Amino acid sequence: MARIAPLAPPYEADVEQALRKWMPPGVAREPLALFRLLQLHPELASRMRVLGAGLLAHGGLPALDREIVIARVTARSGCRYEWGVHAAVFAPVVGLTPEQLEATVSGDSGHPVWSERHSALIRAVDELHDTATVSAETWAALAGHFPAPLLLELLVLAGWYRTIANVANAVALEEEPWAAPYPGR
Repeated sequence: MARIAPLAPPYEADVEQALRKWMPPGVAREPLALFRLLQLHPELASRMRVLGAGLLAHGGLPALDREIVIARVTARSGCRYEWGVHAAVFAPVVGLTPEQLEATVSGDSGHPVWSERHSALIRAVDELHDTATVSAETWAALAGHFPAPLLLELLVLAGWYRTIANVANAVALEEEPWAAPYPGR
């Protein structure tokens, strides 16, 4: 049971409208529990939606790289909720393989499923998770693949999903019934 229960239908008209903004157009599924939770604080939710949607739909990082970062951040944070959502919805679309998904949970940057670029992303996420910074060696590896604007986006993306993991974990948000199962279950 979540420590703070997400909103449940029926929704007031303004809540329904706000929740639909979180979901992609044409999706018939109930808005995510995370969105229904955040909507308990409408002003915060509206500000968070802009950044979250911007990172997902308008970011400059290649979609596969973005999803590797998200999967690793949520795995390192132990956030089964958000890991499962992205593994079910985005991973198949961007070409993240089942082996790569599993490696975001149980592997390291040296795992054979990772290219040199993806290995640098995994190292960066791990270093940010452990130390809140990136070593000179890892930064140089990243800078060999990404220009400065995308390096900034990468840092914000990792921080954003750490924030989402903190929220989902702290309130004990229950996993979506359709989410991908977390490896090792």
